[in-house]
Amino acid sequence: MRVARLAAALLLALSPAMTLAQSASDKVPTADDPDAKESVTSRVPLDEIRRFVAVYNAVRAAYVDPVDDKQLMQSAVRGLLLELDPHSTYFDKEDAQAFDEQATGAYEGIGVELLQQDNVLKVVSPIDDTPAARAGIRAGDLIVAIDGKPISAIEAMEPLRGVAGSKVVLTIERGDGKPFDVTVVRETIRVTSVRSKMLEPGYAYVRISTFQADTAADFQKHLNQLQAQSGGRLKGLVLDLRSNPGGLLTAAVQVADDLLDKGGIVSTRGRISISDAKFDATPGDLMKGAPVMVLVDAGSASASEVLAGALRDNQRARVIGSRTFGKGSVQTVLPLDNGDSVKLTTARYYTPSGRSIQATGILPDVELAPEPSDVNKDVPASLVDYSEASLPGHLRGDDEATASKAGVVLSGEGPVQSALRELKQPGSVASVAKAKPATAAAPAAAATAHSAAARTEPAKPEAAAPAAAKPGPITPEPSPAPAKADSPKPPVDDGK
Repeated sequence: MRVARLAAALLLALSPAMTLAQSASDKVPTADDPDAKESVTSRVPLDEIRRFVAVYNAVRAAYVDPVDDKQLMQSAVRGLLLELDPHSTYFDKEDAQAFDEQATGAYEGIGVELLQQDNVLKVVSPIDDTPAARAGIRAGDLIVAIDGKPISAIEAMEPLRGVAGSKVVLTIERGDGKPFDVTVVRETIRVTSVRSKMLEPGYAYVRISTFQADTAADFQKHLNQLQAQSGGRLKGLVLDLRSNPGGLLTAAVQVADDLLDKGGIVSTRGRISISDAKFDATPGDLMKGAPVMVLVDAGSASASEVLAGALRDNQRARVIGSRTFGKGSVQTVLPLDNGDSVKLTTARYYTPSGRSIQATGILPDVELAPEPSDVNKDVPASLVDYSEASLPGHLRGDDEATASKAGVVLSGEGPVQSALRELKQPGSVASVAKAKPATAAAPAAAATAHSAAARTEPAKPEAAAPAAAKPGPITPEPSPAPAKADSPKPPVDDGK
């Protein structure tokens, strides 16, 4: 699949209807249009808007202290988004710039994926080989203060960024213990999302830590190198997606396409019909039919769930690990004319079988669990139910009522070796698991099983870049120019 075509299709599908400001000449659906029932622009609540303006003017004119117009309006917009799901959020200019910097894979900070909740920042996962990971920050940790200031009193994300070499003190709650401080030294974060190594002759391991613009290019490069080490053909592949919080939907589609000869990959559906899309594989399986095991855990979300679901539904791979996070939604970043932007959930996605994993996740074919002695050992309280379904205000899932308890975060080499055994001898780990859970370390920072892998540097996603058709090598092109004001960027999946 040509990524340039895919990215353009996604952008084209969303641009006409998702602009945040319309001119008088813009076509607005009427009651006769098929999309009228879906349209969010067909009836503007003028009375409510007048009421808002009246309150706004009253605050400006009569509040006991002077108010800042910009802050007042930003607070109003944030209040509007509070009633939506936890992945829809407002970025001021600085936040939007930081978001874009992370998309390029180079920014100054501590290297951690976060989800803002009431008065805390929840750690989705530290990014591999970053200051946060080296400082011992774990998935599920709750950051309650930054440099001594409570989260509720500050612009939450901003203090984490800063000049490389400067320090930031995080106050963390973990489990039932008392809050403790961790000092982290900021660095320039340059992260490459793909790492690899040979597990044993003929059997390869590829770790994808996040999905970004160059992920598919790196995946192809690593796979080609591994095949060359094996005389041109691999016997099998362990694809590690543990604690992968997501990223670009297009990147996940590319990687799935690289491992599929045919079949569907993913479809998206939103309220506006032109946002509906379906993506299919094109001929050219880079593994040439060799078996694949996909390793997942509770930290595997969104784009990583897209990939796991596509490979399993097409019977191209089996899944091993723990139930995934269950984020089945797609976000679009909508720039505003003042430099601010809105990240808005615009669609749900569905696996090739037509199933939504929203708030349910993917249950592995072979389930791994911590040893009984480790189940309650040093487990952050926020990992007791580490899932989309536990987030306040989350989108309801189609099958949410049938989902069992959330999965666990698996770390270390144990799950990798279990995946390799199951890859070489299907059923071997599954039969052992019935009698005794397979070994997995207590929940910790983003999976570190690949620490001995060939070191390439890690990075964060959000902006799509074209790539060449498979199966030839992909050369990433420069990131596209910034989108024009009030036109949406390509859909992204923001992790959790």
